[in-house]
Amino acid sequence: MRFFVGFDDTDTLDAGRGTGKIARWFEAALPGGCRCFGVVRHQLLVHPSIPYTSHNSSACVVVEAPGASLRDALVEAASAHLAAHFIEGSDPGLCVAAESDVSLPALVEHGLACTRRVVTKAEAFSVAGESHLSGHGGTDEGLIGAAAAVGLTAWGWSGRFIAWGSLRDLGTETTVSVLRGEGVHVVSLDRDGGVPDLDDRVLTGGWIRPRLWAGRPVLPLVPLEKGAWQVLDSKERKDPDRQAKTGGTSIGPARRRL
Repeated sequence: MRFFVGFDDTDTLDAGRGTGKIARWFEAALPGGCRCFGVVRHQLLVHPSIPYTSHNSSACVVVEAPGASLRDALVEAASAHLAAHFIEGSDPGLCVAAESDVSLPALVEHGLACTRRVVTKAEAFSVAGESHLSGHGGTDEGLIGAAAAVGLTAWGWSGRFIAWGSLRDLGTETTVSVLRGEGVHVVSLDRDGGVPDLDDRVLTGGWIRPRLWAGRPVLPLVPLEKGAWQVLDSKERKDPDRQAKTGGTSIGPARRRL
């Protein structure tokens, strides 16, 4: 059975780690019998009334578990993980949902709403249903983004993978064949519809973050020359001035994130 474990608002402006990193670390804390399918980062609304550190993003760990009985163990492990790694002064939240939860469609709508408008904690709780939703410090407003991360990941058409197989170890150049071997679908964004060949080179810049499209990792490529492609996305340089102006999660005043 597949579970979605959403984390949000775990850091502060001067933190040495963000929500994405804490979500990736959760793989090492999974209960026995579980494995990490991937970790997806989501972009939520940037708005003056929403505190965030740099981007207002949240993250979801997709977990493959032997059965539904692992829900409580996942909630317990994720709660302990947050307690061990969140930064004092943040407002961490947690959401855990199974792919069979009847509340999942409502969580999807919640996630979409969080990309378009300011959403409240009450709204998040109203759609959680049997899924687990909890705050773990401060104002607890991180639960809004945690629920959004779960909903958007379950939707399957939002965000990018910040952890998938061994993509982080592939270096600055790889091949289409290697990417396919990792389970990543490559897609050409060439206007004339060129198709990457298995032996073609892919220049990554050391930063491979496939999109979550149709529930699977898809890496958009642009052509460089015959037999060579480049990933569409590149690592964004941090803007200290922008970070200093902003702050933390899905509603409220100022601080925050990833």
